[in-house]
Amino acid sequence: MGIREDMPLLARHEGVWDGTYSYFNAANEKVDEHASRLICRLPDDGPHPYHQTNHYTWPDGRTEVRDFPAEYRDGRVWWDNDLIKGWASAVDLDEYNRTMMLYWQRTGDPSLYLYEMIQLSDDGQNRCRTWHWIRNGALETRTAIQETFVTKDWRAMDAEMETKAG
Repeated sequence: MGIREDMPLLARHEGVWDGTYSYFNAANEKVDEHASRLICRLPDDGPHPYHQTNHYTWPDGRTEVRDFPAEYRDGRVWWDNDLIKGWASAVDLDEYNRTMMLYWQRTGDPSLYLYEMIQLSDDGQNRCRTWHWIRNGALETRTAIQETFVTKDWRAMDAEMETKAG
């Protein structure tokens, strides 16, 4: 079986998502906020069974793109790149099949790790994500992300983004 069959909840996330990332420090003060467009791919061919690209835009015009190709094994998606090392999996205890959990560490910074919970709406049109950044055992940052589904056609979005970039 493949990743789509083994991870049906992940397959429901495939496509393009627009959202807002809001960052809060340990004192619950907002320290950053920016818009996002995430492209979540489960390509039928290619070197990676899961590949996510995050496009960030700040109100002052700054932009950033982060690319996260991933492997699939042992019922999980696995990342190991210059930015993060970690995994993602559905939460089997969720009888409603809405919850995924991620764990990762910043590459080169073993004192910092993160847990993320993703909740997908039953209609697949919205999701919310919460990150807890832990440094040396203490909460450092929380990130709250609200996203809306744009399209399942990530290939068209890839082509559009390439046209804008080139």
